[in-house]
Amino acid sequence: MNVKIYGAGSIGNHLAHGCRNKGWEVLICDTDPKALERTQQDIYPARYGQWDAQIRLCTPEDLPHQEFDLVIIGTPPDSHLALAKSELTTRPPKVLLLEKPVCTPSLEDAQHVLDLAQHAGTVACVGYNHTLTANTQAAEAVLAQQQIGTPITISAKFREHWGGIFRAHPWLAGPQDTYLGFWERGGGASGEHSHAINIWQHFARACKLGRIVEVSAMLEMVKDETGASYDRVCLIHVKTEQGFVGDIAQDVVTEPAQKQVRIQGDQGYLEWFCNIESGYDAVISWDGNQEPETQMIAKTRPDDFKGELDHLEQILTGRANPSTSPIALERGLDTMLVIAAAHLSNQHGRAVKLDYEAGYCRDALELV
Repeated sequence: MNVKIYGAGSIGNHLAHGCRNKGWEVLICDTDPKALERTQQDIYPARYGQWDAQIRLCTPEDLPHQEFDLVIIGTPPDSHLALAKSELTTRPPKVLLLEKPVCTPSLEDAQHVLDLAQHAGTVACVGYNHTLTANTQAAEAVLAQQQIGTPITISAKFREHWGGIFRAHPWLAGPQDTYLGFWERGGGASGEHSHAINIWQHFARACKLGRIVEVSAMLEMVKDETGASYDRVCLIHVKTEQGFVGDIAQDVVTEPAQKQVRIQGDQGYLEWFCNIESGYDAVISWDGNQEPETQMIAKTRPDDFKGELDHLEQILTGRANPSTSPIALERGLDTMLVIAAAHLSNQHGRAVKLDYEAGYCRDALELV
């Protein structure tokens, strides 16, 4: 497999390493030669022991004219769709992976890129990797056995101080130096920690509860002397097509981090944890009778991406149905609609309804 990765930042290195572990050929492209130098001399060897000389590095003007099986876009969110359009209209890959969030809350060109991918025959995906990790698979098995009865509500939270992000990007002085400090570019808690929205939607689908059709949100917005403008706390209440209600919390201030989901049923509960303790994810379930069962799942940081890359490999080799993929572009755009609706709700102090028939655009959002 030939893989092209746009972006030599943290996620680009994680995915390059995962692809190389599969024996795939990898090229990393970045507009900044210093970023490529950091990858080769610092980030990659510090994380994985040594630089892999089989990885090719280049700037856009030196990109080779060749076909790629998999193209990964790991650049800031406000550049995702332009790069995707370029790929889909020149040399469409078999699979295109956009990192999360898909785009900015403006949703500009979101539906257009989905249409382009479908026309080109490219399987487009979004990097919400937690839908494919071992703890999620374990949780799905519990739900399939109906151990907790009928779900009553779901709560999801990804609350994590973003100091860890800046420790992984030491060349950044703070959020003002990147998209993270600007909600309109896809940053802030609503965009950066949108794994919580996405995993809520994932488990709602697993429980056959329908899509989110109503959003009511309250965000704490920050504007500081550096020019940054972002939400540091994002609290969302949601309702699905089935009338099922739940809540989602995301922030960039909580330390130590809390990354978990609780599904409360009429007979018991299920709790999903990411990083419940160092080196472990977990699933805890209770059927209302026995003692709660705890599954501790050992993992490393590369394991966070292994399920995602295994899934992409299955799509590339025809062993997985793209239409049911939990990381399909449509699923990532479902999450983007909620992000956009959360900002609109907060700005107006009103609930927002989502109309999926209108497509993935601002016209899909209506103030109630």
